[in-house]
Order: sequence, then structure tokens, then C-alpha cells
Amino acid sequence: MAQAMKIAIVDDEQDMRQSISQWLSLSGFETETFPSAEDALKVIGQDYPGVIISDIKMPGIDGMGFLKKLMSLDSSLPVIMITGHGDVPMAVEAMRVGAFDFLEKPFNPDQLTNLAKKATHKRRLAMDARALRRELSDGSTIMKKLIGASPVMSRLREDILDIGQSDGHVLIEGETGTGKTLVAHALHAVGAKAGKKFVVATCAGQEEDDLTRRLFGPMEDGGPQPLVEEARGGTLVLEDIEALPMGLQARLLTWMNDQGTPAETRVVAICNLQEQGKTCEDCLRPDLFYRLAAMKITLPPLRQRGEDILMLFTGFADQFADEYGCAAPTVSAQEAAQLLQAPWPGNIRQLINIAERAVLQSRRGTGTISSLLMSDHDEVQPVMTTEGKPLKEYVEAFERMLIDNTMRRHKGSIVGVMDELCLPRRTLNEKMAKYGLQRSDYLN
Repeated sequence: MAQAMKIAIVDDEQDMRQSISQWLSLSGFETETFPSAEDALKVIGQDYPGVIISDIKMPGIDGMGFLKKLMSLDSSLPVIMITGHGDVPMAVEAMRVGAFDFLEKPFNPDQLTNLAKKATHKRRLAMDARALRRELSDGSTIMKKLIGASPVMSRLREDILDIGQSDGHVLIEGETGTGKTLVAHALHAVGAKAGKKFVVATCAGQEEDDLTRRLFGPMEDGGPQPLVEEARGGTLVLEDIEALPMGLQARLLTWMNDQGTPAETRVVAICNLQEQGKTCEDCLRPDLFYRLAAMKITLPPLRQRGEDILMLFTGFADQFADEYGCAAPTVSAQEAAQLLQAPWPGNIRQLINIAERAVLQSRRGTGTISSLLMSDHDEVQPVMTTEGKPLKEYVEAFERMLIDNTMRRHKGSIVGVMDELCLPRRTLNEKMAKYGLQRSDYLN
């Protein structure tokens, strides 16, 4: 559950503190007030779950001094400065230091509310990203996200563990939505650089000059470091490597060669061209391609993962059902077959969307999973398959899913499962052994 955002109001004038707090509280915000920067700094730290509204003119540590201390604690912390008449130049300087915005007295309360909404939204995104980075720095945690019992997923996890331990650069290929950036996180998390910087940059959608400066510099005075410097000693992930201009490809190769062996900074390049009938090799200089592709990971499309599709669908549906406070939809045999046979051009990302929409439909008591699949594949009947699997595989996958769901619903009660599925104990035991299902996995 997301942590509630707070707004800290810092002002030496009690009436101003109370009026701002009252207005924001009526607007639905949780507030806390402080009469001085010194008092606020006793409470506000790097992971403060909210934003700051501070006056500029205060005794002791003034607003500018307070802002600088906050920025040294956490440069992503949004700080809104309140200024008196004639203090605008100082407020502009505060923006340069890192303030989120400023308001000049007397200000419109609605304007303050709108600024508070924008600032809390920005803070929530920053806190969520920080929590994700911490989670992804744990190799065991992230490997659990790469779930699936299919042979291709077992090989993928083994490849990540093997390649993660090396120092070489890596090329990750795969269709859109297969989880390439997640695999890049996993490579970093299980390797020797796990505690070092993990920096992600996209090579697409930018002018060549802007991308050159962002990667290699020079940057403006006081601006962020070039990404090659920011990632020094850690991992630099280059998404959409196929969009990197030829001139920058040469410069990237030179920089990689200059690092020596083993490389101080590992490059993980992500390519998104498979679904377009091209390969990364078609778009990169041969010397750069072979330098990157010495270690290559190709992610399997969802349609090749067999019964993983049902496992993932039921898992995501359960998560959304918990989130929306309703029961997960029941999957019929026909719908299970359609899930297995769908072409899934959007892969896991598309599966997540279908699962969420299925839960919302189920909550309203309307629609079917089949209708969702049809709307996503207007030009393809959902009973079609690009893999041509025999009926036996679909039946076994559905049977496994049915027993798995029933075991979870009955929390491992064999008697409950036998009664619901009308199966004798021996048959149930044989099928659980066949599908690798253990009763102990379902006990609370």
C-alpha cells in the first residue's frame, strides 16, 4: 500500500502556519506544522513521505539555508517557497538551488492547492522509484519476479545467474513487453556491481546533440553529470540501442575500449527490433555489435511459454482482485485454451492489462475473458495459435491451473479439493505429482 503523503508547513508566523494548514487539510491533505527550520529538520529526513512549504524570511536558519540543507538531504524533495513582496529575486535563486516552485504573498489558496497536488504527485513517483530501486538491488527478490515453470524461463534464470557473475557487456533482445529492463536489473542485482550505480538511458526520441551531451557531456555548470560518469563503476543500461546514431556508436565503442579489461562500467544494451523483422545486428556497427553480443540474452515471447501464461494470468488477476477488493474471475476451460492460444503481441504487458480488465469486468458482473481477447485481437480469432500445440498440452495446462487454483482456494485442504473437483484421493495425488504441485505450498 502506498504511503500517505504529508505536507510540512514551516513558518515562524503562527497565523500563517495555521491558515495554510487549515486550507490544505480541507483540501484533503495531511499536514504538520513547524515554527522554525531547526524544528522541521528534527523530523524531515531523506525519505520524508511528502513535500515542504516554507517561508523565506525566518529567524535562525532562513528559507534559503533551510532549502540548501533539505537539498543536501534529498535533492528530489519538493520544496515550495513562500515569499513576501520584493523577495522574488530570492525566490528565483531558490528555484536555481532546487526549489519546486514559489508563491508570492498574498497568494490564491487554490493556486497553493494545485501546487501541493503537483508536488505530492512528484514526490510519490520519486518515492515509488526509490522503493523499486531498493527492491531491485536485492538479487533474490528480483529473481522471484522472473516467474514461470516453462523450460525457456528456467534457462533464462540460469543465464542471468551465469552472465550476472561476469564483467562483460551484455546485449538483451526480445519483443516489446517481455521484461528486458527487468532482466537488466536482475543482471546487476546478482552480480559483483550490485551495490554500485544502476543508470538507465534511452537512445530513442532524442536529437543526436542532446543525446551526446547527456551521455558524454559536457554538461552545463551545476547540471547533472554525464551518464557515463554517473554510472562509473556500476551498470549503464542503454535502452533502444538500435536507435543510437552511427556517430555515437563509434564514440560509445571508443569509451568501452578505453575502460580496459575488466570494464570499470558494465554496459547492458537493450534492443527492441525483433517484432519488426530486423535484428540488432542490422542497426549497429559490426564492431560494436560483436562487442556487446559476446554475451547475449534473448527473452522468450509470452506465446512460447506454455502454461506459464495461465500461471501469470491467475497471479496478476489475484493481485488486482486484492487491490480492487473483489473476487478474481473464474477461468473456464474454453477461456484457458484461448489464453494459451492467443498470439500476445504485447507479451506480459498485454497480459497484465487483460488481467486487470478481467477483474474490473468481474466486479461489475459483466463481460468475459474471451471478449477481452477478441477486442485485443480483432484481426485474429482467439482460438488461433501461432505455435500449433497439440490439444493434449492445452488440456494438461488447464488441468494444472484448475488444481492449483482450487488448492489455493481451500488453503491446501485435500478433502476440500477432492469434493469440489469430484476426484478420488489417489487420482488427485497422481495429478499433483505429475504437475509438480506440493500441498505444503498452499498451507497458511
